[in-house]
Amino acid sequence: MMYARPGATTVRGRNRVAAALFAILLGAFGVHKFYLGKVGLGVLYLVFFWTAIPALVGLIEGIIYLTMSDMDFAAKFG
Repeated sequence: MMYARPGATTVRGRNRVAAALFAILLGAFGVHKFYLGKVGLGVLYLVFFWTAIPALVGLIEGIIYLTMSDMDFAAKFG
């Protein structure tokens, strides 16, 4: 079994810590969704950023990304 080092990038070049920071700091604008390749959701966040709901959801998603293991993150977004 192969173990990834903490903060390792996935096959597609995505980093769990970077995604979490994008979600926490710029989640209102959906930057983390664009980074993860979910363009449709990124646009949805961008359209509704003025409601502050995407900011709250982005904060929660950022915390989830930080508590997720690298293996789980790679399996879901890799």
